[in-house]
Amino acid sequence: MLGVDKNATEDQIKKAYRTIAIKYHPDRNPGNKEAEEKFKEAAEAYDVLHDPQKRQQYDQFGFNGPTGGFGGFGGTSMNMDDIFSMFGDIFGGRAGFGGFGGGSRGPQKHRGSDLRLKVRLSLEEIAHGVTKKFKVRKDVTCSHCHGTGAEDGSGMENCPTCHGSGVITHTTQSIFGMMQTQGVCPTCGGEGRVVQNKCHECGGSGITKGEEVVEIKIPAGVAEGMIVNVPGKGNAGRHKGINGDIQVFIEEEDNDTFIRDNNDLIYNLLLDFPTAALGGDIEIPTIEGNKLKVKIEPGTQPGKTMRLRGKGLPAVQGYGRGNGDLVVNVSVYIPKTLSKEEKNAIEQFRKSDNFRGDAATKRSIFQKFKNYFN
Repeated sequence: MLGVDKNATEDQIKKAYRTIAIKYHPDRNPGNKEAEEKFKEAAEAYDVLHDPQKRQQYDQFGFNGPTGGFGGFGGTSMNMDDIFSMFGDIFGGRAGFGGFGGGSRGPQKHRGSDLRLKVRLSLEEIAHGVTKKFKVRKDVTCSHCHGTGAEDGSGMENCPTCHGSGVITHTTQSIFGMMQTQGVCPTCGGEGRVVQNKCHECGGSGITKGEEVVEIKIPAGVAEGMIVNVPGKGNAGRHKGINGDIQVFIEEEDNDTFIRDNNDLIYNLLLDFPTAALGGDIEIPTIEGNKLKVKIEPGTQPGKTMRLRGKGLPAVQGYGRGNGDLVVNVSVYIPKTLSKEEKNAIEQFRKSDNFRGDAATKRSIFQKFKNYFN
């Protein structure tokens, strides 16, 4: 499960467990039962291998020892809180694991669940960043009891199950005898206190269903599939607990002018034949809304590209090497219908060697053709 060999050191075992635990942590995989089971299995493996006596037993008998196994986490009475209480220190405490559960035990506050939203952005909004407003239906603090869950200021009392500690002790039989672990009290949910007289509006939870208009600032440079996290704007926590977050999933609208390639923007320029042949100045649109004057060299060939540095999209919150580029692909327009005078003029051009292309030009065009398929 941990991917270490039989002679792995304690540090190697701890490093392997930390890597897997971070990958499958429930906070990173909300609602994913398979990830939760892998998280428990990793904890069970670490429980066995980091303890010298258990590890010796495992090396001698395998996972199923003479008394029926190690009594671990997967599918047993031990839950996530048991894991955090036993191994929280491996993550450096609650804050050391990026805000995930673990660390010290005792009375604790409830955290509201996260909400998920989708937002479709135009390329212009992505280029400049945008603030969006959403009317969100969610759990809000009860206005009648102000989140306490108690009616008419009746207050709370110590939980009769855990006696105010917020935790209860589990005693389980293992191969090495009785083992005690601590978990969250099921009566008070870890708070250590329970409501005496429940609020008639919220039923004692301290939260009710409501709506809130939330302003969400989307930074410039985001892309399809990215998630913008908005702390504290999710569902309210029970009994004046901690608010959850809002996770905003980014979707990107197609653009009629530009094609996005990471932070670069691609613009297909359609030149008329005289400008391609004689050269001249043309204007190129930008995502900023203005136009840039670009000089076209005489004899510009179809397929030529020009790169305007820094005229693409910005990197998200400054990560990266600044703005992308605006890449201009040149095409030349060939008219489908011609007047008699135009046909006669072009017939004169047909007789000139300049309009037939030399060998070097033909090789260049052929090479571009080959590169297109490579």
